[in-house]
Amino acid sequence: MNKISLSVLATFLISLSIFAQKPQKLTSNQIYEQVQKLNFLGTALYIAAHPDDENTRLIAYLANHVKARTGYLSLTRGDGGQNLIGTEIRELLGVIRTQELLAARSIDGGEQFFTRANDFGYSKHPDETLEIWNKNEVLSDVVWAIRTFKPDVVINRFDHRTPGTTHGHHTASAMLSVQAFELAKDSTSYVEQLKHTDVWQPKRLYQNTSSWFYRGREAEFKELTKGFTKFDIGVYYPLKGVSNNELASKASSQHLCQGFGRLSTRGEQYEYAEFLKGDKPTDKKDIFSGINTTWSRLKNGEQIGKILYEVEKNFDFVNPSKHLPKLLEAYQLIQELEDMHWQKIKEKQIKQIIEACAGLYIEASAVVNASGIPNETIELNFEVLNRSAIQMLLTSVTPTLEKNIIYKGLELKQNKKFNFKEFVLLKTDNFTAPYWLNDKASLGMYAVENQLLRGKPETPRIVKIDFNLIINFTPIVITKNVVIKYAERDKGEIYEPFDVLPRVTTKLADKVLVFSDSIPKKVNVEVRAGSKFVTGKVSLKVPENWNVTPKEIDFNIAQKKDKQTVSFIVTPPKEASEGKLIVTATSQGKVYKKELVEINYNHIPKQNVLLNSEAKIVRLDIKKVGEKIGYIKGAGDLVPESLRQIGYKVEFINPTEINYKNLHKYDAIVLGIRAYNVVKELKFKQKFLLDFVAKGGNLIVQYNTSRNVDVAAPFPLKLSRDRVTDETAEVVILADENPLINFPNKITQNDFKGWVQERGLYFPNYWHAAYKPILSMNDKGETPKLGSLLIAKYGKGHYIYTGLSFFRELPAGVSGAYKLFANMLSVQR
Repeated sequence: MNKISLSVLATFLISLSIFAQKPQKLTSNQIYEQVQKLNFLGTALYIAAHPDDENTRLIAYLANHVKARTGYLSLTRGDGGQNLIGTEIRELLGVIRTQELLAARSIDGGEQFFTRANDFGYSKHPDETLEIWNKNEVLSDVVWAIRTFKPDVVINRFDHRTPGTTHGHHTASAMLSVQAFELAKDSTSYVEQLKHTDVWQPKRLYQNTSSWFYRGREAEFKELTKGFTKFDIGVYYPLKGVSNNELASKASSQHLCQGFGRLSTRGEQYEYAEFLKGDKPTDKKDIFSGINTTWSRLKNGEQIGKILYEVEKNFDFVNPSKHLPKLLEAYQLIQELEDMHWQKIKEKQIKQIIEACAGLYIEASAVVNASGIPNETIELNFEVLNRSAIQMLLTSVTPTLEKNIIYKGLELKQNKKFNFKEFVLLKTDNFTAPYWLNDKASLGMYAVENQLLRGKPETPRIVKIDFNLIINFTPIVITKNVVIKYAERDKGEIYEPFDVLPRVTTKLADKVLVFSDSIPKKVNVEVRAGSKFVTGKVSLKVPENWNVTPKEIDFNIAQKKDKQTVSFIVTPPKEASEGKLIVTATSQGKVYKKELVEINYNHIPKQNVLLNSEAKIVRLDIKKVGEKIGYIKGAGDLVPESLRQIGYKVEFINPTEINYKNLHKYDAIVLGIRAYNVVKELKFKQKFLLDFVAKGGNLIVQYNTSRNVDVAAPFPLKLSRDRVTDETAEVVILADENPLINFPNKITQNDFKGWVQERGLYFPNYWHAAYKPILSMNDKGETPKLGSLLIAKYGKGHYIYTGLSFFRELPAGVSGAYKLFANMLSVQR
């Protein structure tokens, strides 16, 4: 299991994750709050670009104070960012950030949605963003979100009128929202969506702003917001025992891979919303003013409201089960509503309330494993318990994959538990994996053909059970996902989702295989069994000018989840070459080409991700000097593994053990990305690192963010937010004669081809004359940035600072990046 470096929050997050994955058991206070939300028929949709862009303070306020159904539409899953807690980047980082958003919504009370936009990295202008994204398709997804969620109010986080002043994704999210606000009602726009939904016109559009955006310009902000709607998002919730901003702080702290763990705040605090278009509110203090948010907005809704407002008014916190007869009466009326949108929403809400008021515990859990394979029969444990005095009968259970009814006829008397076992067939050909990763993505877009999946935060669970009940003579069906639960002595009871996975998956240790010469390498393939007694063959496909032996290897695995490693010999060509190595396994006449990646952090549910089982193979012509490298981990990267690929012996250095004596055995020492941001011990160890340099050592410091960090370099340098986001931006070599460009590899313009996502970030913009800038680069329309690679002589050694994105380029197998990094490591002592 991965370890979270933010130890301050470890205890809180472990307990939170354990309870977050367990079945929700509502207290009387929470039931009452759910009744309040049941009686509010208003909806707000908040729109921004990334995980962490959302204003959890305002989302929590709308969901918990106003009681509105509140959603957050994040245009991307944050795939292009950095990871503070592990080595996952790109699509795997997107999976983590998706789950962190869902964790945040489980705290602040909102719902979560996405578009198919792929976060390709930092963008300086919305024109670039919308060029790389498929603007029409992302716009269609925003329209789809509005048509399906049907918000009365849409709130943008960013200003659509200020292109070029912030991240291009930010401005683009607002621009697309403004367009979608009008297009959602147009029956001639995105007509194919109307097979599944109806047109919709939100009542009004706002832009949310905060004093945070105007730090140092308080007078300007005060004048600007005079006519804006103003929210005190510090409101206190006695039923929760916390204020809204405390709740919001806990929600935003779920974004741990972005370093968002933070202290909670409390007390008076304001957010503002600027009215942009639509029907002007009758009361500018209330964004829902003039909008009917009562049951009377629905045909025949008054009768439902009459029942449920009375339940809310006279709610019994000691014995909420006394309200069950009225709740069941309202449930029957809700099922008769003509407005199917609200009917589905309110049916789901009132079912949860009925279940909670009855103290009803129903669960289906796998007996043995947390996963099965298609068309496998699994055994399930069922637990059913009615903890109220109301008359209740479990007539049957229905596995949703089979649709066969298993009759039970159990009278559920008060507090009498029933346990039983049943065998269920996993009648499906689908797997449980992030749906947006099923097909190959482009740089700017994920490919999702199924319209009904678009926008969903995660793949709907495949294995479900319908519990068919009669409560007080009212038929009601409650559906539960199948889970797996177990206990660990140091953690207690743990719940995990139950997944359907392939019979066979394969895995290569490295996603990039680098051959620095023409010597053959052994390539190991790990074969994993998703079931018992799995046999078959595995083979490798390589490019035409490469060779692999043997052609195929048999595997035979008796136990589920067990693994067998088989070895091939791969021989590269003599000349430089790049291509793909693809792993194929066959078993029982079926072909399997997927790798199973498990993501397991304490603060989110365990995730199983299926990726193509393949690697990039690179034969490059590279020379190097030195052999033994010391590496100090930062926020997490795969640079050490990449350096081992080209023959370096890399040892990890524990920062707490650094002293004057134990560094000089290394030919070079490298600091991982954001090391000074996340490793607090380093500020006390800098004197030892500089002594290593002064005595002839070579120290390479990779990028750090510019926020409150001192890299303690031997000569002054100042980090900035300068970055070059265009991975194809022209690179000018400033120091043609410098060893970094010439030894042991000659660096040319060709070595800057094929870079991915960006050139680099957080370049220094000021440095002492002792530093020599090596490269110049810039994005279109900007001044040259000279701070991407700096080297200084210090004593007998060399200090190198680089903001170049080696943490992206090396794992991607970019040949030129390997050559340049080898030169950095080879600076003579």
